[in-house]
Amino acid sequence: MTTPITIVTGASSGIGAATARLLAARGHRIALVARTENTLTDVARSLPEVDAGSHLPVICDVSVRQQVEDAVATIVEQLGVPSGLVNGAGVCTPASLDAMTDDVWATTLDINLSATLYMSRAAARAMRAAGRPGSIVNLGSEASSIGMPHYVAYCASKAGVLGLTRAMAAELAPHIRVNALCPGPVDTPMLRAELALSGEPDTAWEAEVARVPLRHVATAEEIADAAAWLLSARSATGAAVRIDGGTTTAFYGVNNDAS
Repeated sequence: MTTPITIVTGASSGIGAATARLLAARGHRIALVARTENTLTDVARSLPEVDAGSHLPVICDVSVRQQVEDAVATIVEQLGVPSGLVNGAGVCTPASLDAMTDDVWATTLDINLSATLYMSRAAARAMRAAGRPGSIVNLGSEASSIGMPHYVAYCASKAGVLGLTRAMAAELAPHIRVNALCPGPVDTPMLRAELALSGEPDTAWEAEVARVPLRHVATAEEIADAAAWLLSARSATGAAVRIDGGTTTAFYGVNNDAS
């Protein structure tokens, strides 16, 4: 049986790191892609080995097309042709519409949306050139389908991920499946940094939990488990799977404890 080779972007922390660890534990050879070398190397070293040299950390700014193409070429050369890709890289900088700078807008779309295109396109080219089937999972968000105050750039980028996912699913079928995973709030360094901007992180955390109908903020490991399932879901393509505690199907901020 061929050992699966999977690329995970944003693999230095949060959902990306959790996904890399889970897939490695399930026998995947992992190409870990991120910008932060020291952290990425630490995550790579923490992965259970499938065989000698089974995991490869690759330093890459996924918002730069040439770096992405070079990274995928390196992965193919050193690990082999990937059968899977999880686009986990993402950024979020809350700001009101008036306060949002052009740089924040551009950076958010570059990393959340354009990078998803660049990496998916490069990986799909490698898969198709080798005549291999493949699976791509893109990280959307609850913000892919609802509007959130002070998150204009983030909502726009994540809504774009859904459109990109559906279009690529239609174009790359039948041999490459493309799906999106849409989490609600997840307890990651990115979320904690957002809440810290309030100046009262404990109060902000309580409010974050309260706005979720299930009153539960997911762990990175929960989302990684869903990503791993979606990566292998043979009959799914063009799907957007919500793992959001109900935030996109119940009124935003609903108080289910009210009588």
